[in-house]
Amino acid sequence: MSVPRRFSYLLNEIHFRQLNKSDLEDYLPLVLAAYASARELNIHFDAGYATAEQAIAHLSQHGVYGMFDGEKLIASVTLRYPWGPLPGPFGLPHLGWFASDPCRRGERLGGKLLDWLEREILMGQLRVPAYSLGTALEHPWLRTFYKQLGFEPQHTANLGKGHTTLYMKKILDPALHDRWLTGRSL
Repeated sequence: MSVPRRFSYLLNEIHFRQLNKSDLEDYLPLVLAAYASARELNIHFDAGYATAEQAIAHLSQHGVYGMFDGEKLIASVTLRYPWGPLPGPFGLPHLGWFASDPCRRGERLGGKLLDWLEREILMGQLRVPAYSLGTALEHPWLRTFYKQLGFEPQHTANLGKGHTTLYMKKILDPALHDRWLTGRSL
């Protein structure tokens, strides 16, 4: 018995989960496709040039989360921890390798993935006051995109990658963030 076409969307459901190395076959092509526009702009983000070996190491060393439509991986984001091998600049969780399916532009996949990550992982499990990310200052639209998601520019750095990195931070809990800042200055 076939399902009428107009109801086929009910068969696919959006869900989220942490990725691991068994997801490599879906993960690496998504990341490389998502970073194609950065490569065209000659902006060197590590994710845009990742090999299978680098992606396996990345999946093993960080919290990498995926958004799925049914069985299809449609977006992913990495959470680098302050205690891990690539901590961010603020002593907070730091995003990296943020990717969404370029064929699904306009569906706000990245925003939906970050909404889930903030609610379930950052606030629900880790209870962090804020988190950060870095992007290329020279990129024509990423800074605006991240500002629309609630990130605020903090400072820039030259990491030797051919662009200036703009670090941005998003505060999730202002009161907890104030207490965290006070604790850091002691």
